[in-house]
Amino acid sequence: MGATYGLVAAVFLASVVEAVEALTIVMAMGMTRGWRSAWAGAGAAVVVLAAFTAAAGYALATWLPEAALQLTVGTLLLVFGLQWLRKAVLRGAGLRARHDEEAAFAAQSSAARAAERTTRLGLDWFGFTVALKGVFLEGVEIVFIVITFGSSAHNVPVAAGTAVIAALCVALAGFVAHRPLSRVPENTLKYGVGLLLTSFGTYWAVAGLGVFAPDGQTLAWWGRDWAIPVLIAAWFGVSRLLIRVAPILAARPGSPVAGRD
Repeated sequence: MGATYGLVAAVFLASVVEAVEALTIVMAMGMTRGWRSAWAGAGAAVVVLAAFTAAAGYALATWLPEAALQLTVGTLLLVFGLQWLRKAVLRGAGLRARHDEEAAFAAQSSAARAAERTTRLGLDWFGFTVALKGVFLEGVEIVFIVITFGSSAHNVPVAAGTAVIAALCVALAGFVAHRPLSRVPENTLKYGVGLLLTSFGTYWAVAGLGVFAPDGQTLAWWGRDWAIPVLIAAWFGVSRLLIRVAPILAARPGSPVAGRD
């Protein structure tokens, strides 16, 4: 039950974050290049992402035994989550700029106004391709989380449904507001998603180590699902410590703390 709640929370929050960024791109293209082309590009990206989610989710659930599946997706989640957490720590330490949706919208709109207008298949090609690329790239992260969380929890339909609901909520909010959703606490959400991905990645990766045991069965955590909130608290404590330490380390000559995006 705890894994299911974590599945829904992580997928919903991550989907909201990525959907907000995708909506900003679509709105910039729609307001400057035409809504028909922008929505066509977004729709094409959604179709491709849905097909990939179904195919990859089925393949993982069918081809790998449970322990191997948990080790694989747990490791992927851990690596992916640490990237989110690393960026959140750098933002919290003031070593990385906080994401600004208004600035992103202004940059996308400026580029759209400066681009040449080329029409193909009755669509503005610049608006179509930018919307398609933007939604696809943001959506890939959602698909990754849906597949990994859904496969490990043996509930890809719930994960996919949660992502769809999150995307629809964001789209509806953008339609009502008629502007980018800059008031969404995106940086805080990314921090929370990073904690969830890292914690669940740790939980499933360790459980999946049972694939190397003689019986090849999943390892059981002490306390089972109750280990998950303990892991979240542990990673939260580590991240808060790093937020305090990172500025000190970054001040040293030649420090690589900030790293790359």
